[in-house]
Amino acid sequence: MRWRGVAGIIGVLSLLSAAVSHAAPYRVAEGVFAPSQPDLGLKTDEGTQTFTVFAPKAAEDRFNNGVVLIPFKGRLYAQWQSSYRDEDSSDTWVAFSQSEDGENWRAPVMLAERGRNGAMHTSGGWWTDGDTLVAFINVWPTGFQSGDGGYTDYRLSTDGVNWSAPQRVTDHTGAPVAGIIEQDPHRLKRGRIVTAFHQRPGLVVSPFYTDDPLGVSGWVKGSLPLLPHDARAPHGQPVSRELEPSLFEVGDCMVMVFRDQASSYRQLASESCDGGENWTQAVMTNMPDSRSKQSAGNLPDGRAYLVNAPNADRVRRPLAITVGDGRCFTDSYLLRGAADLQPLRTEGKYKRPGYHYPKSVIWGDYLYVGYATNKEDVQVTRVPLSALKTKPERGCDSE
Repeated sequence: MRWRGVAGIIGVLSLLSAAVSHAAPYRVAEGVFAPSQPDLGLKTDEGTQTFTVFAPKAAEDRFNNGVVLIPFKGRLYAQWQSSYRDEDSSDTWVAFSQSEDGENWRAPVMLAERGRNGAMHTSGGWWTDGDTLVAFINVWPTGFQSGDGGYTDYRLSTDGVNWSAPQRVTDHTGAPVAGIIEQDPHRLKRGRIVTAFHQRPGLVVSPFYTDDPLGVSGWVKGSLPLLPHDARAPHGQPVSRELEPSLFEVGDCMVMVFRDQASSYRQLASESCDGGENWTQAVMTNMPDSRSKQSAGNLPDGRAYLVNAPNADRVRRPLAITVGDGRCFTDSYLLRGAADLQPLRTEGKYKRPGYHYPKSVIWGDYLYVGYATNKEDVQVTRVPLSALKTKPERGCDSE
């Protein structure tokens, strides 16, 4: 999804000044990235592999984006949104595929058809309690361009083949949640599920949490003081500066990582230490980011990771995973670089070269990252968990 609206230079400078008024929840150690070198000086582990889930042929939909992965009952599932040519077009629908090994993928199957009830549909991601697979579908009744925003449906399956009819995601009062779900729910160590919704009208981010194991009901809105931002969605509706978050845990707290819509090309971050009920105002970190959707999480040993295009401009490459203890990120590994980028084959609105909107998941001995290359090809890159080492001699204390 393309979020538009750019604040003026004076407004941006004032926002950046406000964002550094208190300490960021995390930092990236000096020397992790080398901006003057190809691919920021990052190297790929020899065990890293890339596989194609779907590459459109001439007669197939040429725009694909919003790839989200989840393991379920011995298979890996990928969900994404497709349209014939352009982003945010009314013909956008939701597809999914599955794989037994993460390498070979079945033909796409439809989750939300094109133009159902006159609405646009985009990928909302997945959830599972282990027995049931939940597919979230974001529904935009008047399309994205209207600025009205949308809501979230879900469908259920116990076998990944047969699906229930769409139903609305509900809050703790039983009322439908008035917003689209971010594709990145996380289960905390205590069992609670935390993510965010972008609420309507417009696109205003709000953290939410639920204790429903399926994540389809019981959602409660957390408290997050938003940064000032004067950008607007189409037709003048509001857009928050903080958008499209992911999160990781550190100690008894969690950190929510945001795209910065004010074009600082740095990640914003907020922290909660009470299970997602209250969040600090977001602060600009020193983690470079191409102003795109990103992914975060925790490795099995508890360390935190960030997956994004850590470029200090709008070019969405290279694609990398950066690892640390959750307060200091000390090492970054290349997943896909400039030399590995295939050509853009067909033109379309908002299509451009790069690795777009990554989302990650751990399955077996690998961390898998799903993304859209050039907003065209649905691809997956996996890296062995054993390769994601950190250097104890590199730290952030002296900065």
